[in-house]
Amino acid sequence: MLRLPALLLLLSLGSVCCPPGVLSGLPLGSRRGPPGRAQPPRAALYQTRYFPQKIDHFGFDQDLTFQQRYLVADQHWRKDNGSILFYTGNEGDITWFCNNTDSKHLNYLTSEQALADFAILIQHLKETIPGALNAPVIAIGGSYGGMLAAWFRMKYPHVVVGALAASAPIWQFEDLVPCGTFYTIVTNDFKKSGQCCSESILNSWGAINRVSSTDEGLKWLSSAFHLCSPLKSKQDVAVLKAWLSETWVNLAMVNYPYKADFLQPLPAWPIQVVCKFLKNPKLPDKLLLQNVFQAANVYYNYSGAASCLNTSQSATRNLGLMGWYYQACTEMVMPMCTDGVNDMFEPRKWNFHVFSEECFKLWKVKPRPSWIPSVYGGKNISSHSNIIFSNGGLDPWSGGGVTRNITDSLTAIVIPEGAHHLDLRASNPSDPKSVLQARALEVQYMKQWIEKYRHKH
Repeated sequence: MLRLPALLLLLSLGSVCCPPGVLSGLPLGSRRGPPGRAQPPRAALYQTRYFPQKIDHFGFDQDLTFQQRYLVADQHWRKDNGSILFYTGNEGDITWFCNNTDSKHLNYLTSEQALADFAILIQHLKETIPGALNAPVIAIGGSYGGMLAAWFRMKYPHVVVGALAASAPIWQFEDLVPCGTFYTIVTNDFKKSGQCCSESILNSWGAINRVSSTDEGLKWLSSAFHLCSPLKSKQDVAVLKAWLSETWVNLAMVNYPYKADFLQPLPAWPIQVVCKFLKNPKLPDKLLLQNVFQAANVYYNYSGAASCLNTSQSATRNLGLMGWYYQACTEMVMPMCTDGVNDMFEPRKWNFHVFSEECFKLWKVKPRPSWIPSVYGGKNISSHSNIIFSNGGLDPWSGGGVTRNITDSLTAIVIPEGAHHLDLRASNPSDPKSVLQARALEVQYMKQWIEKYRHKH
């Protein structure tokens, strides 16, 4: 078993990257609360604590606080020679958003505030946990939490000696990567998983458009897809197509080699199971769409418990999507597009103006597409050190991730058979060799960081 010595595990409940939704044209947060969702910790192994944290670290006209929740696992902690893993959490309660949905309060929902939360919390913990004052701290996170882990090391190198940023799309901004990369990777996952599978999905959009052109067709579609709410308009059909698109994206994110329930209860290699229903892209429209329903049903009803399918929901977990959508409308502007040629989706260009207007209608804010690259450096990060960027070859978010070494201490680990942060998930007998090797290498780097820190101190 791979293990770092004398470990104290701290989890700060923060936010994540969510699958591309209708709002942003992209897909898996809250600064302090809401894949990349970690499995809930077993209560017996963790202590839940609270820390009075400043709401605003960067202003001085008020001094309000909130109770920041964090978890502590200290069963392996040895205070005389310990090290600390700080998980930059990517999911949590969304109550804060429900109670504070105006822009005045949401204005504090930023990555910069979250990183400052982490820095102040760690300072407090080192001063109050016996033996922790001189303990090296390593940040770990996946998805949006992985982005926070990398940025935490960049902005607060005196607080954390290194970071593991798993499935962290820190370059999914402006024109740092082509806007179509994300959906091309999704499509390739389906191409690899079954003959003619992606072609069937590509042809399904035209079939939906043709069938839905009449009232009778809308009734048939509603029945064929076992929808909880019947389709009544073109807008309803657009929602149906967006829901299906998000379904295929979610499957790519959670295409794990074993049964899992990250977003929904699913079988091992779920895309392979889905593609068994999508072998013939040239079927007549209604037959093709019946097969598409069977494929989507694998995702939404693998357990057999669903009596109907709800097009307003694509995951059983509360991912805090509204929080993430607010972030997407402010600083997390991730351009994404499709062309129906290099991918299996309907063509959709990235239109920042339309996106910005939609954000203003929802939140009364205007997005800043250049802000994240300006704050965190975009691709110009070679002056930083001690960050591992791990990415799965099956994960669409890898398109915006760091997949090649930048320097000797900014290293990339690619897991060809890995979906969304597979390396952060618990060990499983079905784990591919590539993820076992990745985890071993990650621990090796962390031990080096700890040894170097101790040598200096």
